[in-house]
Amino acid sequence: METRELRYFVAVAEELHFGRAAERLGIAQPPLSRAIRQLEHRLGARLLERSSRAVALTEAGATLLREGRAALDAVAAAERRTRRAAQATGAGGIVLVTKAGAAGELLAKLLDAYAAEPGAVPVDVLLCGPGEQERLLRTGHADVGLLHLPYDRVTGLDTEPLRTEGQVAVLPAGHPLTTRTQVRMADVAALPGLPQPRWPAADGSYPDGPGPQVRDHTQLLQLIALGRTMAVMPETVRAHLHDDLVAVPVVDAPDVTTVIAWPPQTRSHPIATLIATAIRL
Repeated sequence: METRELRYFVAVAEELHFGRAAERLGIAQPPLSRAIRQLEHRLGARLLERSSRAVALTEAGATLLREGRAALDAVAAAERRTRRAAQATGAGGIVLVTKAGAAGELLAKLLDAYAAEPGAVPVDVLLCGPGEQERLLRTGHADVGLLHLPYDRVTGLDTEPLRTEGQVAVLPAGHPLTTRTQVRMADVAALPGLPQPRWPAADGSYPDGPGPQVRDHTQLLQLIALGRTMAVMPETVRAHLHDDLVAVPVVDAPDVTTVIAWPPQTRSHPIATLIATAIRL
């Protein structure tokens, strides 16, 4: 298969509409339809169920959508990494991705310790939204990342654990639960007047619910201080709390493990040194 064919198919499979897919690809609809039929003929599999009113994926089509996305991500990653290598002088730099507002103290210690290593190269820090690290690593926008289990996906990445910590309920000062020494998940699951925040999905949409839409931890902490929501977060968030916020340990919340992650095909001595430095810390 050609990458052009995969791009065509993924566009149709995601839009489930030939007209919208053609517009998205910037081509006319007839050649798009022909390309999909030729792809089906070559694979010997029906990928789409077509009718005058709808387009739907077959089981084979759903498989190709999943595998095709991964293949296109790999091609894009190879292109980006090759371009960066060609543009770099000497050993080049490293792009490290992490969620904005998370692992701040650990990241600062890691950058300082790595900078003291022989042969260290510049490290650019890419701050992203929740759950975006995996995609940025897979697509070649970043070389290495800090992720947090069980919340972040590490599918297809190599990882090493760095630290594990408990979680706390972050509440507005003065809330009745802040007088307790500890709480349980059942205590904070449905607090009156403090609905759970809603984080964006991979496609940018927000799930339904009464809680406020949030994009990053800075916004979340401000909304908690205003008494609009609450959140269960890793213990290290305490370092970022002001007097208008209180953290109470949640005894039955799952532990959070911070890991350093990288694509398995990585063959870079500077990245290996950065990973080894993180593990040592």
